[in-house]
Amino acid sequence: MSRSHSPRQYWVWRAFDEQLALRLPRRALFCLAGLFLLLATIFAISVLTGSYGVPWGDVFATLTGATVTTAIDNVVWEFRLPRMLVAAMVGAMMALSGAALQNVTRNGLADPSLVGVSQGAALAVVSLVIAFPEVSPSLRPISAFAGAMAAAILVQFLSTGGRRHGSSIRFILLGIGVAAFISSITTALLTYGDIQRASAALTWMAGSINAASWSDVWLLAGALLVLLPVLLGISRQIAALQMGEDLAVGLGAPVRFARYALITLAVAMAAIATAVVGPLAFVGLIAPHAARRLAHAGIGLTLIITAMTGAVLVSGADLLGRALFAPLQIPAGIVTAVIGVPTFVYLLWGQAAHGRR
Repeated sequence: MSRSHSPRQYWVWRAFDEQLALRLPRRALFCLAGLFLLLATIFAISVLTGSYGVPWGDVFATLTGATVTTAIDNVVWEFRLPRMLVAAMVGAMMALSGAALQNVTRNGLADPSLVGVSQGAALAVVSLVIAFPEVSPSLRPISAFAGAMAAAILVQFLSTGGRRHGSSIRFILLGIGVAAFISSITTALLTYGDIQRASAALTWMAGSINAASWSDVWLLAGALLVLLPVLLGISRQIAALQMGEDLAVGLGAPVRFARYALITLAVAMAAIATAVVGPLAFVGLIAPHAARRLAHAGIGLTLIITAMTGAVLVSGADLLGRALFAPLQIPAGIVTAVIGVPTFVYLLWGQAAHGRR
C-alpha cells in the first residue's frame, strides 16, 4: 500500500526559468533550522563559559569590533571563538566521514574510530611528535591522511579477502581488530618515548580542543569548502549504492568510482579532523543515525543535517567538558566516548535482533 504525500509537506525551489528545481521536505528544513539555532545557543553559552568571566554585554561589544579591555579581546578572539569554530567543524567532518563510510559499506555501524581510520591517523601523528619531533607540525594533516588511508585499505582488503563483496559485520569486526592493533603500537610509542613529547601527545590523543587556534580554523574551513561540495556532488551515486552494487550497476551508476571517492572523502575528513584535535570517538556513528531519525530527506539534505548534527554533538561535548567539573576541563573526546559506547551497543543489539527475524 503506497503512502501519499501532501504537497504541503514539501517546499519547492525553482531557478533559471525553472531549469533547476528542488523539492525539499519541510520537516527536514525545520530540523535543519532547529539544529542551527541549537548550535547558535551552544556558541552563545560557550563564549560566556570559562574561568575568566565575561559579561554578555562585553562579549557582544567585543564581537562587534569594540575593545572593552585587552584581556577580554584575547579571551574572546584568541581562545573561545577559535575553539567554538574548531569544535563545530571537526564535528561536521567526523559526522560526514561516518556517513560516507556507512554508505560505502552499507553498514550502520561503520565509524572512523571503529574501523581503524582515526587510529591510523593518530599513529601517524604520534609517530611524528615522538619519533620525529623536528618535522614541522604543518605536515600533520598529510601524515594523518596517509596513516588513515593505509588503515582503511588494510581493513577493506582483509574484509573482502580478495573478493568483490565482503560481509559488513566482517568489515566491522576486522576494523575493530585493526584499530586495536594500531592503538597498541601508539601506546608503545607513548610508553617508551620521551616523557615530554609523550605528555603532549597524550593531551592530543584525548581529543582535546583546548589548544585550538585560528590556523586550525582556516585549515578546517578550507578542507570543508573543498570536500563537502564533492561529497554532495556524488549524492546521486550514493543513492544508487544504497540499493546495492548490482542494482546500481544496472542503473548505470559508476560504482567503482563512487566507492573509491567515498572512501577517499571519508578518510580525508577523518584524517584532517584527527590531525587538528586528536581522535573523537563515535561522532561518525551517532550523527548519521540521528540525522536519519530527525527527518527523511534526499541524500544531499541528509548529509547537511548530518554535518549540523555532528557540529552540535562535538560543540555540546566540549561545552559539557568545560562546564561540568570547572575549573577541571574534560576533553571532548572523552565526553563523546561516554555518549557513544551505549549508542554503539544499542545499534549492535538492534542489528542482531533484526538478523534473528
